[in-house]
Amino acid sequence: MNTTTSMDQMVKRVRRQTLGDLLKRTSARMPNKLAIVYEDERLTYEQLAKLVNQTAHTFTSRGMKKGDRVALLSKNSLDFVVVQFALANIGAIMVPINYMLTASDIRYILNHAKIETLVGSTEYAPLLEESSMEMTMANRYLIDTDSQREGWGTLRDQRTSQPDTDSEVELDDDDLAQVLYTSGTESRPKGVMLTHKSLISEYVSTIIDGKMETRDVMIHALPLYHCAQLHVFLGPSVYLGCTNIILSAPKPEAMFDAIEKDGATQLFCPPTVWIALLRHPSFDERDLSNLEKCYYGAAIMPREVLKELSTRLPNARFWNFYGQTEIAPLATALQPEDQLRKLGSAGVASLNVETRIVDDHNQEVPRGQMGEIVHRTPHAMKGYLDDPKKTAETFRGGWFHSGDLGVMDEEGYVTIVDRKKDMINTGGVNVSSREVEETLYELDGVSEVAVIGTPDPYWIEAVTALVVTKAGSELQEETVLKFCEERLSKFKIPKQIKIVPSLPKNPSGKILKRSLREEYSQS
Repeated sequence: MNTTTSMDQMVKRVRRQTLGDLLKRTSARMPNKLAIVYEDERLTYEQLAKLVNQTAHTFTSRGMKKGDRVALLSKNSLDFVVVQFALANIGAIMVPINYMLTASDIRYILNHAKIETLVGSTEYAPLLEESSMEMTMANRYLIDTDSQREGWGTLRDQRTSQPDTDSEVELDDDDLAQVLYTSGTESRPKGVMLTHKSLISEYVSTIIDGKMETRDVMIHALPLYHCAQLHVFLGPSVYLGCTNIILSAPKPEAMFDAIEKDGATQLFCPPTVWIALLRHPSFDERDLSNLEKCYYGAAIMPREVLKELSTRLPNARFWNFYGQTEIAPLATALQPEDQLRKLGSAGVASLNVETRIVDDHNQEVPRGQMGEIVHRTPHAMKGYLDDPKKTAETFRGGWFHSGDLGVMDEEGYVTIVDRKKDMINTGGVNVSSREVEETLYELDGVSEVAVIGTPDPYWIEAVTALVVTKAGSELQEETVLKFCEERLSKFKIPKQIKIVPSLPKNPSGKILKRSLREEYSQS
C-alpha cells in the first residue's frame, strides 16, 4: 500500500502543472529573457523566478502553509506579480482585493474568506488595519518598502536572507489557487474559487485565440487584482515568456511611453479607457506604430469607437474578449478579421469552451433567438466559496449560467444583448440599454453614455440617458432627444436625457450602473 501510494505521488508530481510550475518552466526555457519592466527595475525570467522562490521561503519560514488564505491589497507593482507566484509555489490561496473598496467592504471579504495573512502596499496598510482590527492575523507583510511599521513585516527585508531554490509542496492541478470576489452588483460580493487547472486551461485558450507569441511585449495598466488583466494577459504572457510592462495605473502618457519607448506590441483596455486614449491630446502626436495587438473587453465596445480606433491605429489588429470572473474569465473571442464583418459581436466560443443560448427551462433556443448564455469549460470555477445554494443555481442543468442575455447566429457568433438586470422594463415592454447606447454613440459630440432605468410613476421604469460630451462640444439635451426620435422606436426613446461631466467607473473601467441607478432613482 505504501509503495503504491508513493508511486502515485511520484507520477502525480511528474505530471503536475500549477501556476508555480508555469513560471519555473518558462525560466528554465528562457532564463535571460526580459520578464518584467516596472519603473526602473528590469528582471529576467531567471531573476524573477529566484525572487519568487525567496519570497515563498519567507512565507513558509513564518509558518505559512498549503491552503492558507492570503489577502493581497496593492496597486500594480513588481511585488504583486512576485507574491502571486510565491503563494502558488507553496499552495497558499491568494485573495486579491479591489483597492477602491471601503473598509467595511474589505472587512466583509477578510471575514468571509477567513483570511489568515495580509499582504499589502504601504499606501493601503492603514485601510487593512482598519478592516482587520477585530481579526487575528498570523502575519502581515508590506511589499513595497524597507521601512518598519508596527505589526508588519517587510518582504523586501526578510527575503534577502532566504534561499532562491524551489519550494517543494505536494500540490494537485485542481487545488484551489485563488479566490476572486465579484463586484457585488446584485448583493454581497461572492468568492469565486479558481483552481490551477481552471486558470491554466484558460491561459491556453487565451494564447490561441489572442494569437499571442513569445516575442510580444505586453502592457499591464489595468488593475491586476481584476481577473481580466491578471488572467487573460499577465498569466498567459508569463506562460509564453513574453516581456511584461507593469504600470501602476492606466495613465495615457505612461501607456504611450511604453508603446513608443519600450516597444510594447500588445495593449488591453476596456472601452472606457480606449475612449480616454482616443480623446487624449497626445494621441496623434505619439509614435504608436509598435502596437500590433489590441484587446478590449470588460464592457461592450461602441461600434463608432471601434471604427475610429481602427482608422487611427492602422498597424493594429483588434480582438474582443468576453467572459466573467467565474470562468477565469475568457468565454468567447472575436478575431480581427471579424471586427467589421461581425461588428458588435462577442465572437465564437473560445478554444476550451462550449457555449449555448438557452431559455428559462435550460433548453437550447433556435439560432437568432434571444436567451441566456451558458457555458461548459474547464475554465469554470469550482463554485462560490461557502455558498452551495448560489453554486447550484449557477451550475443548474450541468451548464454554467452567465446571467447575460444573447443571440447566437447561424455561424455560432454570439452577440451580447444585455445583462438580465440591464434590461429596462418600461410600460411593460423590455428595452435593451445597450441598443440605446449604441445609437447615441453615433451622435457627433458624444464621448460616453450610460442608459439606465429610473423609477417613474407612469412607465414604472423610464429609459434615462446620461451623456458625457467631447471636449469643446456644445451638445444640448434637445439635440440628443431629436437624434433619438429619428432613429429609435418610440418606446425606446429616453424619457430623460442628462448631460453629465463624467460617469462613475471602477478601476477596471466598467461604468458603475448600480451607482447611477441609486443616484438617479432619488433625483
